[in-house]
Amino acid sequence: MPQNFYEIMSRRGFVEWCSHPEELGRKMEQEIVAGYVGFDPSADSLHVGNMIPIMGLAWLQKLGHRPIALAGGGTGLIGDPSGKTKERALLSVDKVAYNAECIKKQLAKFLDFDCGPTSATMPNNHDWLSKIGFIEFLRDTGKYFPVNVLINREYVRSRVEDPEKSITYTEMSYILLQAYDFDHMFNTMGCAMQMGGNDQQGNIIGGIDLIRKRSGGQAYGLTFQLLLTAAGTKFGKSEDGAVYLDPQKTSPYKFYQFWVNTDDRDIEMLHRMYSFESLETIADIMRRHSARPERREAQKLIAWEMTARVHGDDVARRVRDASSVLFGETGVKSADAELLDTLASEIPVGDIASPMPIPLLDALVASGGVSSKGEGRRKIREGGVYLNGDRVTGEAMTITSGDLLPGGYVQLRVGKKDFRLLRFNR
Repeated sequence: MPQNFYEIMSRRGFVEWCSHPEELGRKMEQEIVAGYVGFDPSADSLHVGNMIPIMGLAWLQKLGHRPIALAGGGTGLIGDPSGKTKERALLSVDKVAYNAECIKKQLAKFLDFDCGPTSATMPNNHDWLSKIGFIEFLRDTGKYFPVNVLINREYVRSRVEDPEKSITYTEMSYILLQAYDFDHMFNTMGCAMQMGGNDQQGNIIGGIDLIRKRSGGQAYGLTFQLLLTAAGTKFGKSEDGAVYLDPQKTSPYKFYQFWVNTDDRDIEMLHRMYSFESLETIADIMRRHSARPERREAQKLIAWEMTARVHGDDVARRVRDASSVLFGETGVKSADAELLDTLASEIPVGDIASPMPIPLLDALVASGGVSSKGEGRRKIREGGVYLNGDRVTGEAMTITSGDLLPGGYVQLRVGKKDFRLLRFNR
């Protein structure tokens, strides 16, 4: 039976605003409701910051309703001006189509496109927007949008009042096109709800109003919270920038580590919004975490769930094990060649062709862990150099063939966090 999506998502902290919450809740308890989120194909990969609306669609399907992931192949040729201070670079039709196909493959990790009445679909608005005549659009859609109402939108007004920013007619048209999309899907696909980030509220209301004015239909809108960290920054960024779902843009290891490094103050919120665990299970996870926060159990659980969903169980297992080795939870001597190859793609690695044995000090300098043998001697005397996880105690130590790990590697650590691999070519 379909469940009250609005109520459940509100309890988990997703909902910022809903147009008719009680009415929508009753409707969702009585029938399958189709709801959509639009995805702007301005890039060929989604990132963690996009995942709140993705999880919204996934929960919609899990609760017995029908998710629609709208590819903005038409609107993407213009670009959403919401929150932007200047016009985006316009993309070609082929590039937008390619990006949309890449996004669909990523969404398939979260949505089931073949499960009967609640199967997800991914229409492309280029299919209908490209067929509208300009005069037809002005007569049948444009007349319902007073210019003074459009100008009063904050992001529009701020650019109208600043001559250096300005806003083009093309960008203003985006608002009407998005409303047209909602009206089109309401009438042709039975889509009664649009969802999006809280910056989309004005655009969503435009669609609800257009549906009411053109056909007298009742549609609904719901926006999600803007997810901020405890430090007040947008969630989804690392030191290297956005955390992408594409493994070519953000490696699975870095993706996993992003979640593991989450601030303790944010972790309960992330479990509520990024996992499918019940609130009772999450409360139990947080009790265990609070008792031993240094173990980072809650972070590791969400890191596993998200990495396995985006990259698959085998990849998630490999990067989890690599992380465990790197941070001393598992001895590096137990690592196999595949795991060490994974580490070699994430930390500095150098190749050495010198015959063995080789002085450890020479290897330290060759690895880049120290700048000179003098610095290496000082680090060893301070107890800050490790070979394959064991502290080095003698400055005259050599690396022999007996120290080699699978794949011909040795691991060096200088201090607490400077991990390096050397690969010996024999």
